[in-house]
Amino acid sequence: MLFLPALGSWSFILRNRSVFAGLALALCLSATARAESVIVLNSEEASYSIIDRASRTELSRLPLGREPHHLVATPDGKEVLLASTVTNDLVALDTKNGAPQRIVRDIVDPYQLGYSPDGKWFVTAAYRLDHIDIYRADGFKLASRIFMDGLPSHLSFDTGSKTVFVSLQQSNRVVAFDLATQAIKWVAEVGKAPAGVLMLPDDKRLLVALTGEDAVVTLDPKDGSITGRLQTGKGAHQFFPKGDGRHWFLSNRIEGTLSLIDTKDMTVVGTIRVPGGPDCMDITADGKELWITQRFLRRVAVVDLALMKVVASIPVGKSPHGVFILKGDAANTPIRAASTEPAPK
Repeated sequence: MLFLPALGSWSFILRNRSVFAGLALALCLSATARAESVIVLNSEEASYSIIDRASRTELSRLPLGREPHHLVATPDGKEVLLASTVTNDLVALDTKNGAPQRIVRDIVDPYQLGYSPDGKWFVTAAYRLDHIDIYRADGFKLASRIFMDGLPSHLSFDTGSKTVFVSLQQSNRVVAFDLATQAIKWVAEVGKAPAGVLMLPDDKRLLVALTGEDAVVTLDPKDGSITGRLQTGKGAHQFFPKGDGRHWFLSNRIEGTLSLIDTKDMTVVGTIRVPGGPDCMDITADGKELWITQRFLRRVAVVDLALMKVVASIPVGKSPHGVFILKGDAANTPIRAASTEPAPK
């Protein structure tokens, strides 16, 4: 397994790059990503892990800015953007082989991030700095920065790409923005510590996970009024689609469970025990496994979806958060560090 130094060490390496050039080349050639590897962001270690799905072992751990929390695939599916919140950068990796492609700078505190369904808008929630940024996705041109007290946390879009909904975790609210004008449409009190936000495909119901409680509330997306409530598990936190348009998984971080929700009937139809602060998820291309980070255990769990239980738990870095499964075609691709240090002149 390959471990590279934390990002703070890279400034020294860059100042002495003639000494380290040979070593860096040797490291690149000695490590290879494998087909359908898994990327895990280690938020309190300033790194990301690359895990081989087949052997369930960590291939390498590479430096990545400071406090990398979440990630998102670009609309064309060619890149996945890893967000470094303190260094204000997005590091783009190839979604097939994990190779670093580019660095997008001056994206301020990109704690949570997402593209509108039409690919025209890119939105970030600055959890640390209390603002929501709305960019035109083509070229990441900032259209508006809206300051909102209360720790902007998670976001979701309507299917028509007209509205983005953002949870404000500290102030127990959700806010809706018109994307075209960047104006606030409504702000609503929803319950304690709202986190994950999910607009359902029918555009008629907005689900909000209450991490400070044990439930999901249903909002009317027109005005934010609460129309329903579903008890799930303590610390209800983040959603992920099962892939059939009807069922969504929900991580219950404090309880250490994963709920499977039937959104047509709004019932919990399955519960999986996932200890250690289950959080972000991804599902393999064959639909057989769900990978979910365990924030409190420095591990990522593998759930067999046929058995509906955890079948493996793999050590990674400190406080693992975002997870992304590469889309294959990664055999024999050199692993290189995705440093966010400025390039040497």
